[in-house]
Amino acid sequence: MSENHSHSTHDAQADARNDNIKIWVNGDLVHKDEAKISVYDSGFMLGDGMWEGMRLYDGEWAFFDEHMDRMFNSLKTVSIDLGMTPADVRDILDKTAAANGMTSDAHVRLMITRGKKSKPFQHPGLSKWGPTVVAIMEHSKPAESLQGQGIRLATVPQVRGLPMSQDAKYNSHSKLNCVIACLQAEQAGADEALMLDPHGFVNTTNACNFFIVRRGEVWTSTGDYCMNGVTRQKVIDLCRANGIPVHEKNYSLYEAYGADEAFLSGTFGAQTPVAEIDGKSIGTGDRPVMMRIRALYKELVAADVAKQKATRP
Repeated sequence: MSENHSHSTHDAQADARNDNIKIWVNGDLVHKDEAKISVYDSGFMLGDGMWEGMRLYDGEWAFFDEHMDRMFNSLKTVSIDLGMTPADVRDILDKTAAANGMTSDAHVRLMITRGKKSKPFQHPGLSKWGPTVVAIMEHSKPAESLQGQGIRLATVPQVRGLPMSQDAKYNSHSKLNCVIACLQAEQAGADEALMLDPHGFVNTTNACNFFIVRRGEVWTSTGDYCMNGVTRQKVIDLCRANGIPVHEKNYSLYEAYGADEAFLSGTFGAQTPVAEIDGKSIGTGDRPVMMRIRALYKELVAADVAKQKATRP
């Protein structure tokens, strides 16, 4: 492994304003030091909940509708009745942003659990008081060092499982699978983990979706065993709309090691370069395809923000 300082795809530039942010907790906006939920909460006790990460650009939450589609679909699948509409969720986000003086370069982690339990046991029926809703919003710009150095990945034994065990399409609070993978990667001297699917094909990382570029073509996994990220889909759509060959397919580490470029996609960092996998440098360090996709993605975000502004009352 190289001697680069360890970092992650969620490294952000330091911002002292985050020391005094206000957090939305079940209808109240409270200082981060006072933000609390019950130890009986199903999210704390069991990881029983769903979450969404979104970024704020010029007063608008990029691709808000797509994030809400995923969130409400996930909540329905696990029978959590939020009792809100997407417009209600937007109101929570807007109020939290206003309380923190945020208009751009902010990121929110919106967390919804089944709620507080009457007893410290597993059965969902013990959550008797409705869901817990928390929005943690921070001033946040991805660290500039990520773009130059890139992320170092290590392939790990921990895999993303089959849908009948725990479907990786859930953006659930139950992230132990990914935490174990990240630990395995760090113990191997890397920054983050490259996870395979149950059949041994390249799948995703512990935190983001994964792409390679070979001979001008963009490859990513089938999507059957990974979080179907909003940014992942935007990258695929942009490639199709702009004449960049893109394939959702099974491929092995053989193709990944020999790639010309590799990068990650996610709401926080958009597109983050991968410098090496298992100690093997990826390509020459030039990333023309990723850079083109990044430019197209910035244009797409701007168009989405403008569309939202045009349709707001």
